[in-house]
Formats: sequence, C-alpha cells, structure tokens
Amino acid sequence: MRKKYRKVVVGGTFDRLHLGHKALLRKAFEVGKYVYVGLTADEMVRNKPHADKILPYKLRLRDLLKFFEVNGYSNYRIIKIHTAIGFADKMKSLDAIVVSEETYKGALIVNRAREERGLKPLEIVTIGIVRSSLGAKISSSLIRAGLIDPLGNPRKRDSP
Repeated sequence: MRKKYRKVVVGGTFDRLHLGHKALLRKAFEVGKYVYVGLTADEMVRNKPHADKILPYKLRLRDLLKFFEVNGYSNYRIIKIHTAIGFADKMKSLDAIVVSEETYKGALIVNRAREERGLKPLEIVTIGIVRSSLGAKISSSLIRAGLIDPLGNPRKRDSP
C-alpha cells in the first residue's frame, strides 16, 4: 500500500504505553513512509499530574522500541525533545503531523512556528480519543493514579 506522506511526525511523553498511544503511533506508520517520534525529555514532565510516577526517559524509550519491534515498524527515528514543539519547526522535509483530538491545538502551534520560520505548514492527521471501559479517555494520568490499566480497564481497588 502506498503511504500518503513521505515523512510524518508524532510526539509525546508516551508514559505507560497505552491503547491511545498505540492508536496514535499506528496511524503515524499507516500514513507515513518514515515516522519521526519526538519523545519528551524528563525535565518536560515535571508539571504533569502524578509526575513523580512518570517513567524515566530511558524506560519510555525502551517501551517504544519494544512496541515498534513487536509491530515490525522499522522506518522511524526517535528524537528526545526538550520543548513542546521539539524539532518540528526546524525540519523542512516533514509533510504531516499525527495528533489526537485532544492534542490538535498543539499541531496548530507547531504550524504557526513553522510558518514563522518560513516553512510550509504540516498536514494535520487527527485520530479520535480512545476511551476506557469507564467511558473516560485512556490516559497516562489515570494509569499513574491507579484508576485504569493500559488497556482502559478499571484497576481493582484493595478492600479496606
């Protein structure tokens, strides 16, 4: 199957790699011939909910690499990012950015930064929110809080 874009970018913390992350990454590989993954550096996650429980960069990188290997993905490059925009406003050759409905505004910020540097804006590919069995979106925050597992199932609470 011919890919729609030559080079796409996707970014995130990718803590506790869950179904939402996997849907985002699969979409990136589905539409892009080559995928650049911006993985947030540890200093970027300090203000996130339950930041003390976020896995260190090295472990998040390991989990991404394992996911790519299991799924047979080989045309990618993971780049550590230190800002929300990362490298997306500097790489002229990028064609598209893959985001969720929730992070769509981030893609607009990336495109504004690209235009300020004289680069063409990226096509924005958006996926829907992946919901847990509780109805809420699957998020690393809910996983870190112990409310759901990475598949979106409720965590069993210990009895008092």
